[in-house]
Amino acid sequence: MSGVQKIEVQEDSDDVRVDRWLHRLFPQVTQGRIEKICRKGDLRVDGGRVKASTRLRSGQIVRVPPMPEDVAPVRPAGAGKALSEEDAALIRSCVIYRDDDIIVINKPAGIATQGGSKQERHIDGMAEALMFDLDTKPKLVHRLDKDTSGVLLLARHGKAAAELAKAFKSRDTRKIYWAVVAGSPHPKMGTIKFGLVKGLGHGPNQAGEKMHCIHPDAVADTPGAKHATTDYSVLEEVGKRAAWVALVPITGRTHQLRAHMAELGHPIVGDGKYGTNRQFNEGDGWGAQLGGDISRKLHLHARSITLDHPITGARLHLTAPLPPHMEKTWDIFNWQVKYAPVDPFEAVR
Repeated sequence: MSGVQKIEVQEDSDDVRVDRWLHRLFPQVTQGRIEKICRKGDLRVDGGRVKASTRLRSGQIVRVPPMPEDVAPVRPAGAGKALSEEDAALIRSCVIYRDDDIIVINKPAGIATQGGSKQERHIDGMAEALMFDLDTKPKLVHRLDKDTSGVLLLARHGKAAAELAKAFKSRDTRKIYWAVVAGSPHPKMGTIKFGLVKGLGHGPNQAGEKMHCIHPDAVADTPGAKHATTDYSVLEEVGKRAAWVALVPITGRTHQLRAHMAELGHPIVGDGKYGTNRQFNEGDGWGAQLGGDISRKLHLHARSITLDHPITGARLHLTAPLPPHMEKTWDIFNWQVKYAPVDPFEAVR
């Protein structure tokens, strides 16, 4: 058993439920046990009792009671079925880098990073197929939205997980996303600084909640609002219909890139949540669908990450190829990946 731990919530875990956050750190612990320690008050956040469904905020301190050491790898959420051979083969085919300490995959679009309501198929559940020569499955250290593809890191042991968590918190990592947006932003390079606050949805259990942009000066006076900053750069255009943009999230808020681009008037193609499902984009920033042969799936991809290796300290730059639906869009527009700058912001940094 481990001893009592006090763990600070990292920025990449902002707005994550307590049970999912704890399962990320201790994948061998069952949902039932997590709910029990919450009910008994053994797990506390900033000294207070919480429910398993309570959402955390970055900077909070979680008191974690003694937890059992790693045992047999857990199964994905759902009916307790073993990981299928198809899913095991799929997740292994996604590996783009692996050593003794970390594994990096190119997450497919449409697969959630972690389990949750109605999410029985997810990366965390498939990670047992990535044990390779170790006895425990790798741990997630950050996440991507279900419909976002691209670079996703997993730590193969506790020390690597702790060091990567520090790196993400201190922003020593640099992530560059590629997206196709409706219309073409002007100017061609800029910084978006709208704050973000969550608005509750109107469905059952507040389903459909989304982030709303507010003026930076209003953040301090808006309950729950947080500052958010995104750099963008236009790499290619198709008239005023669409543009290939590079995006760098300086902060790591929920749905930050999607909300910021929509607020700019240029929603990410395929983003029905923030850009509406309007099929045709006939001009600068009208709707989030282009029509024709362009896929209706979200066109947002975590293209690369640059960071120091958590154990050796070596500087790593890891790149993920485009998913099939975005690769098709690039072919239609005759955009050439090989000519894209590794970091289009490098000259102005």
